[in-house]
Amino acid sequence: MQNPERSIVILGTGGTIAGTAVEAGDTIGYRAAQLGVASLVRDVPGLAGQALETEQVAQLDSKDMDYGVWQALARRCAHHLARPEVGGLVITHGTDTLEETAYLLQRVLAPSKPVVLTAAMRPASALHPDGPQNLLDALRVANEPGARGVLAVLGGTVHPGAEVRKSHTYRLDAFCSGDAGPLAYVEAGQLRRLREWPQGEGLGLDLLEPEAADWPWVELVSSHAGADGRVVSALQALGVQGLVVLATGNGTVHERLEAALVRARAAGVKVWRSTRCAQGRVLAKPGDLLPDAGALTPFKARVEVLLQLLLEARRQHGA
Repeated sequence: MQNPERSIVILGTGGTIAGTAVEAGDTIGYRAAQLGVASLVRDVPGLAGQALETEQVAQLDSKDMDYGVWQALARRCAHHLARPEVGGLVITHGTDTLEETAYLLQRVLAPSKPVVLTAAMRPASALHPDGPQNLLDALRVANEPGARGVLAVLGGTVHPGAEVRKSHTYRLDAFCSGDAGPLAYVEAGQLRRLREWPQGEGLGLDLLEPEAADWPWVELVSSHAGADGRVVSALQALGVQGLVVLATGNGTVHERLEAALVRARAAGVKVWRSTRCAQGRVLAKPGDLLPDAGALTPFKARVEVLLQLLLEARRQHGA
């Protein structure tokens, strides 16, 4: 449903959706981020006549996403969301770190207009690229009256930005929303919504104001057979400020690794437990030695720890 009075801004960051390969049949040996976002829009016939603006914020393979790009993207989102003539945003992104960018934007901005991330599993040069349909579907969602929050649209499925995760390495339906399931489906140009739009208060764009090089250092470590605490001790000696452990099962951690993490936490390192399981959440229980991340995946938990450390730094600076 197109709103004729308001435009949609499409922000490009690169990714597979903008990738090309020498051979049209090559869907894994391509180079990401080769085409500009304006070119992507021109190549989708269904977008002709829509009130659209395009802006290239970055041009990179999303495996190489960094804090500087996050800062620039969040600022451009905030700028365009503040314009009354803009009804929503679409962001073209790589699939590899889309879930992290989506979580960050939802937590920082929690927009009252839709901010829709979309991507592709096949490059633009493929015989049957999925990017054009994903872009068309994302614009359909961005034009939906009443839509709000950060969303991800891929393969005809709408995911909340705080919950979306990449769950397959290669196939076209590579994303899911965890236990809660999709927010909606785009079916033949129509939106079928299953649950409510994302809600909540944003932490504020000013949280991301420090120079990217000054952001806290947060790393992931994994619990597994034979794990010990040497990696934690090494990271702590190098100045790590936050750690998220990919725990086994319901947040269990190898005793040697757990002992090192407890020591690190006592020394001031922020430590959270998530689970390396593909589904489910960590359920807290009496006697837990380390705080848990609840339903957050390890990668979203890492972003949340990063944001919490930035909040603490801002409070200390304000004090």
